[in-house]
Amino acid sequence: MIKARIPATAPDTANLADYDQTRKNFSWKDVEAEFSWSGSTEMNIIAESLDKWAADPDRAGHPALSFESFEGRQTYTFAQMRRKSAQWANLLARYGFVKGDRLLLFLPPCPETYFAMTAAARMGVMFCPVFASSNFYELEIRLENISPRAILTHPDLVEKIPFDFVAHLQHILLVCGPAPNVFDIEQVIAGQAEEMPDDYPAAPFSGKTPLYLIYTSGSTRPPKGIVHTHTDMTGILASARWVLDFKPDTVLWTDADPAWVTGTVYGAFAPWLCGVTSFVMGGHFTAANWYRALETNRVTTWYTTPRVLRDLMEAGDDLPTRYDLSALRHICSVGAPLLPELFYWTRDKLHCTPHDNWWMTETGMICIANFPSTDIKPGSMGKPLPGIEAAVLDENGAPLPPLSLGELALKPGWPGLMSEIWQDPDRFHRYFRNGWFVTGDIAVADEEGYFYHQGRNDDLLKAGGDKVIGPFEIEQVLSMHPAVAEAAVISKGKEPGKGVSYLKAYVTLKKGYTASNRLNYEIRAFLKGNLSADLLVQELVFVETLPKTRTGKLLRRVLRAWELGLPGGDTMRMQD
Repeated sequence: MIKARIPATAPDTANLADYDQTRKNFSWKDVEAEFSWSGSTEMNIIAESLDKWAADPDRAGHPALSFESFEGRQTYTFAQMRRKSAQWANLLARYGFVKGDRLLLFLPPCPETYFAMTAAARMGVMFCPVFASSNFYELEIRLENISPRAILTHPDLVEKIPFDFVAHLQHILLVCGPAPNVFDIEQVIAGQAEEMPDDYPAAPFSGKTPLYLIYTSGSTRPPKGIVHTHTDMTGILASARWVLDFKPDTVLWTDADPAWVTGTVYGAFAPWLCGVTSFVMGGHFTAANWYRALETNRVTTWYTTPRVLRDLMEAGDDLPTRYDLSALRHICSVGAPLLPELFYWTRDKLHCTPHDNWWMTETGMICIANFPSTDIKPGSMGKPLPGIEAAVLDENGAPLPPLSLGELALKPGWPGLMSEIWQDPDRFHRYFRNGWFVTGDIAVADEEGYFYHQGRNDDLLKAGGDKVIGPFEIEQVLSMHPAVAEAAVISKGKEPGKGVSYLKAYVTLKKGYTASNRLNYEIRAFLKGNLSADLLVQELVFVETLPKTRTGKLLRRVLRAWELGLPGGDTMRMQD
């Protein structure tokens, strides 16, 4: 852990002005009181977001969604988004959708994705966004698991849909034409929504009504379908206000696909609950495109990933100087630990301090974060939000003292916790132990309540004596060597006769360095000199890239598969 402390970036203007005092007196009931359904068990997230602001004369004309692609920019005010949402709800009703149905969104980022999401939420239909890059197998698992009434997709993607499951669908709805005519049930719906009535009340449903389903990691079993409900709005509103620090003039860019939970929660519902603008970028990443988007859209709050920040860093220090990033006042990062190297580079070159935070698809909202009103310790994912109780547990499920390595756990009770794993109750119940929600992540908490991510529970490494550590600590030290860009460490089992893990490191090099036996020796010597003698890396190999998910999470399980001579799969298609 790094002891450096960066002063709070906005101690006087942050929405969460006094962390300790707010945490001491906080109740989720206070946030619920802001909603029209307060005191009731029936609600609708669209009534509290798009419809609320569309009915406000001072906010109805404010941009709610700004979408940019190579074809240009489209902007929709809150009034226009409410109208679009109602028209799309009437369109879905025309195709037989009723409360309780499921809609699969198989689209690249586009305005129609957001129209359909809000329409489904308005009428009690559970939507499930999937990546447009999903392969045949990924689609097959999802179609078999949720049995949607229809798929909303693009003509270019229709051929990916598995033939065996088309018989169970009522429709394949195409956002544009012409139809490829691969299946008889294809329907081109371009222009149909505009012909629909623009009134469809967001009727209140039970707060337990499913809102959306997102699939997440299937490292050892099929992917899990994580279900969230309309009650999440309380946690989404509070976390967006405190962590993303929304102001009335905020333009938020969450550069995540809606198929990743961050793109759904903080790319759509969070800004609309708070009445601010969400900017969405179509097209593929390039450093120049990302800088240009920040500049031309006057983005004030940017929610991104360490992977994007590293790609920008590798594009060079000169590139950001060519763009006007003066509107940017707040950066947040999620998806993987924000290494100190990336933290300082972003702070120095983009002139804005990045704030790391942590949450999971299962938690439904940001749970641990660095706030604009609190000091930052580089390498830490921050402190628990007010209303969230976090702890590090031992193998028996008991809380550990500070500076102890264990499993990160949260006390259930926050509004945002998943309601179920679709059709897998046993898997759902395994998340709960001794009154805690156990995350599967390994962490350390310091004396001041800052948490540090150390990997997953199946990544733990055995050192000398009873000492157990996470690989992240070793990887951090490796990354401190001037030649090392990134590093990953795995265990190949126990070293014969010693009872400690036999460690192997995979290293990528920075530009200007060439792999050699001498450099290999120097890096291992550097590691030995900066870590305990019990933590020896017996093997170190140089690789061009490390296997990661789309959002930049390191896939150590793929490295372990390689060591066993097993196929690692197409890592760029893997979910978090």
